[in-house]
Amino acid sequence: MAILQKKKSGRYYVGKAETILTSPSFLKLKGKIQLIFTSPPFPLNSKKSYGNMLGNEYLQWFSSLAPLFSEMLTEDGSIVIELGNSWESQRPVQSLLPLQSLMSFVSHPDANLRLIQEFVCYNPSRLPSPANWVTVERIRTVDSYTRLWWMAKTDSPKADNSKVLRPYSERMKYLLKTGNYNSGKRPSEHKIGETSFLRDCGGSIAHNLLELEPMDFNRKVRLPNAFSFSNTNSRDFFAKTCKERNVTPHPARMPMGLPAFFIEFLTDPGDWVLDPFAGSNTTGYAAARLERKWLAIDAEKKYVEQSKIRFEDPVLTIETKETSC
Repeated sequence: MAILQKKKSGRYYVGKAETILTSPSFLKLKGKIQLIFTSPPFPLNSKKSYGNMLGNEYLQWFSSLAPLFSEMLTEDGSIVIELGNSWESQRPVQSLLPLQSLMSFVSHPDANLRLIQEFVCYNPSRLPSPANWVTVERIRTVDSYTRLWWMAKTDSPKADNSKVLRPYSERMKYLLKTGNYNSGKRPSEHKIGETSFLRDCGGSIAHNLLELEPMDFNRKVRLPNAFSFSNTNSRDFFAKTCKERNVTPHPARMPMGLPAFFIEFLTDPGDWVLDPFAGSNTTGYAAARLERKWLAIDAEKKYVEQSKIRFEDPVLTIETKETSC
């Protein structure tokens, strides 16, 4: 195990997550991590450059991570895992492996986890996949979303949706200004009181459907945090600097808005955030900008070098006290 990046806000370790999480260096952090946010290698049917396992091997490996993650958490901490879809090899059939992996993870007898909520991240810019069945045979639609699963050790983990409010719509702003709307019973049988919508809470509660681009371009996207959800990775500082230095960036980078949303939602400034499959360290960068302490792990040294590029970003001006593991 080696620490290849050390910043005032966190550290990046090189090695397998299951090895580093059980190392002496991490013993003192057990029970102190507030959020584990990660996107592990997906259960695919062909090998990718960033590494992935197949079939039952993946299922057993993924399930074995549950008790390791759980013991790192505070009692009210959370785990959020992005888990993509996969398809059966040479067949136009969606694989059950991602769902089986999730079920085995959350129900592991030694982890004491429960599923809190499912989130769907919709990205209309995703390339048609699986390509053969979408663009050649024309018998499937584009797989344009990914799921994020929020888990915890308690039914009531630390969370505050008032920290990730969406700006009010123009219609709601008008309603608050005029104080005039139709109260009474709705077709759904919900009863809307005469003052139910007259309190200004600073914004509306975020949804569990996250848009990377607007579904309706006539409707303004109301983002729940300061990081843009717009799919503009090709124009950000990291991508631009990688191109200038002839560095091939991680092929499965997540949009900055995803970790930022859950970091704001589920943690407070000064809390620890861990990404055990950090890649180019989007999670650590978002945590640093939001004044959280971060820990990153990845088996590939080259992605640690890419993480260093992120922390050259002039936007990152937050200074936090140096922490140690």
